[in-house]
Amino acid sequence: MSMIIEVAAPPPRWPHGFDLVEILVTIVLFAIGVLGLAGLQLRSLSDSRASAYRTIASQQAYDIADRIAANLAGVAAGYYDNLTATVPSNPQCMSSGCSVADMARTDHYQWLRATAAVLPAGTGTVRCAIGPAPTCVTNTPGSNRIFDVTVAWSERTADVDPARQFITRQFITRFAP
Repeated sequence: MSMIIEVAAPPPRWPHGFDLVEILVTIVLFAIGVLGLAGLQLRSLSDSRASAYRTIASQQAYDIADRIAANLAGVAAGYYDNLTATVPSNPQCMSSGCSVADMARTDHYQWLRATAAVLPAGTGTVRCAIGPAPTCVTNTPGSNRIFDVTVAWSERTADVDPARQFITRQFITRFAP
């Protein structure tokens, strides 16, 4: 009697360390994904801050527009025609009563101080764009004054020019002298 003995082939052997390489590749890919998500989060925070600054700048532009609208005699006299970024001296006339010119200077002073307080390096200007005075950019006799309000601030960003300006190009306020 002959006996046939079948010998099972040994199972194939995987190279030693193959599982370790797979784990290392997985860790590297996971780390790259986490770094990408962290970069997106940082960009989101930066854009959120820039949006908040633009909103504040818009509110500051409306603030000076409201101040101008409240002093129509100062508008007619031309006291708001060229408000520069230089903070004027405070006339401190609120308790004793302000003249029209002092009220315009107080508005200018308070607006620039508030803008500097709420925006980084915040400042602003007001120019008479069109109006019935030689101090306006376009002197149109008999017309109502139209003002350009500019609010500027400094903003730190990695990929954008650090000096940003919020210019309300179409911000028009009309006054009848």
